[in-house]
Amino acid sequence: MEYIKRIADELLELQLEAAGIVLIEGAKWCGKTTSALQQAKSVLFMDDPERKNEYLRIAESDIKVLLEGSVPRLIDEWQKAPQFWDACRYIVDRRGEEGQFILTGSAEPADQSKISHTGTGRVGWVKMRPMTLYESGESNGSVSIGDLFDDNFKAAEGNVLDLKNLCYLICRGGWPKAIGKSERAALRQAFNYVDAVAKREITEVDEVHRSENNTRRLLRSYARHQATQASNSAIAADLATNDTDSLNETTIASYLNALRKIFVIEDMEAWNPNLRSKAAIRTTSTRYFVDPSVATASLGIGPNDLMKDLNTLGLFFETMAVRDLRVYTEALDGNVFHYRDNNGLECDSVLHLRNGHYGLVEIKLGGETLINEGAANLLKLSKKIDTDRMYPPSFMMVLTGTGQYAYQREDGVLVVPIGCLKN
Repeated sequence: MEYIKRIADELLELQLEAAGIVLIEGAKWCGKTTSALQQAKSVLFMDDPERKNEYLRIAESDIKVLLEGSVPRLIDEWQKAPQFWDACRYIVDRRGEEGQFILTGSAEPADQSKISHTGTGRVGWVKMRPMTLYESGESNGSVSIGDLFDDNFKAAEGNVLDLKNLCYLICRGGWPKAIGKSERAALRQAFNYVDAVAKREITEVDEVHRSENNTRRLLRSYARHQATQASNSAIAADLATNDTDSLNETTIASYLNALRKIFVIEDMEAWNPNLRSKAAIRTTSTRYFVDPSVATASLGIGPNDLMKDLNTLGLFFETMAVRDLRVYTEALDGNVFHYRDNNGLECDSVLHLRNGHYGLVEIKLGGETLINEGAANLLKLSKKIDTDRMYPPSFMMVLTGTGQYAYQREDGVLVVPIGCLKN
């Protein structure tokens, strides 16, 4: 199968130039190993079923043997022997050269006691997620977020995604192995992923036994709370309402922490701008799965089900849009946040770069009424920001699921279909 280029490829190349060790993190099946293999010169697969026990024994006795090979040397699923961290750091210090090791991991190490050094000054991080629509070919990339930050917007025609297409892409997700498969086989990928999480991954991450049934119930509840700031107590209440065997908040917190460690969930932190008003900013994180297909598979629904429930479709479209915005923004050296204050004013996504510039984004399925509503929110928030103490927004954008054209409104707000967007 021909390799599909990823946005993270350039960041990996840059980090190999800047750091002795590059750690690629992300959910299983999102393409970490495949991308790393494009730049690695030698490789050690720690989950090789025929040799993994041997590798673990060597890691305990003479780990340097496993690190011999052409560089950059890839250690795949390094967290199975956490002592790789300090061993790689030691060798990097002795060699005094960058680009020595690539470590890929689909979970945090279960035994942190075997790591004694932070890696500061030696390690560069790359976060990988399932594919964006631009990477999988459903966006033509005619509108670049990088160009928007450079005040270089041009009206464009995008890939036309109607509601039916959108529902399918949400349920298929961005799993590389789903690309190019039949619709039925592609949709199965997300169900297989959820099965793996519930049956094995959530327990293996820290060697704490967790019930498959409880995991599935929690995933269903989390899916119902996508794109909201639901608290653990709200999730507990949801489980108590919908299931006879409830989980307490402490147990829920343990399960959610395990899901974060294997990169299944990735909540969004609040943005804290300087405001002209005294409005209090709500700092509760917004709930998101790493990919919208995890939500639909957890609920056992497919594209046809979403077509019948536009409210749920809107929330899961937001999850997909946030996935893509995170990948695009991190490629520009930035992060994505949300905004909400005690007056009820919200902004779905704030794309904030390290240099202090930022863009405000509202995510809407489409249609004039929703676009107008999103634009009004953006304009209202922009007037509350104290531009004497920080930059004004570089752009304000309503990101839509449907729509043929990207264009600029008379009030300056951009309207961009997701089928046009790239980094």
